[in-house]
Amino acid sequence: MSHTPGIRQAQKQKTRQALLDAALLLLEEQSLSSLGLREVTRAVGVAPTAFYRHFRDPADLGVALVEQALDSLHGTIATVLVATDGDEERIDRTVAVMAAYVRAHPAHVRFIARERHGGVRSVREAVSAQLRRFSEEVAAALAAEPVSAGWSREDLRMLADVYVDQMVMTASAFLHAAERHPGTGPEAEARAEAEARVASAARRRLRLIALGRRHWLD
Repeated sequence: MSHTPGIRQAQKQKTRQALLDAALLLLEEQSLSSLGLREVTRAVGVAPTAFYRHFRDPADLGVALVEQALDSLHGTIATVLVATDGDEERIDRTVAVMAAYVRAHPAHVRFIARERHGGVRSVREAVSAQLRRFSEEVAAALAAEPVSAGWSREDLRMLADVYVDQMVMTASAFLHAAERHPGTGPEAEARAEAEARVASAARRRLRLIALGRRHWLD
């Protein structure tokens, strides 16, 4: 009997994750504002009333998807910022991290790209809050570097925002390249070439940002 609460909690978490997974799959073909909770519960095989044990409404589920999509990136980006030595290594690792993330989580990236400016306010605010967290983390890492001596807090935050916007743009570009060439054989080769072009353009933009940073106080 002592194990029953733990088993019940594990089952509840399993159902919650199943609802998130089902919603993410359904959102590949529609926006969150058009998603009905009955669609989600039908896909999972639970009663509509079960939805409310986990989420207040579809918007609340959307906020949970935002957190799931972006939370795991925080530690990865922090590692890139701290562990890299010099602009070129940081640029290469940043682009590699974004490419790997899009390959591993295309549905999450698609959801964020669509809902960042979508019709559900709480989800837009959740995306903005996560991106602000990224900017704060990037600004803190940049502030610790010698090249940032003399920079104001406002300018460091502006630079961090530019880096974060670039990462979001790069992720969207990698996703677009994969969606244009979804097949195998020649399509896979075309996808690889398209991703290489995205990576090259991203590196050039990041080098431009790094160059501007070195001369900002001039």
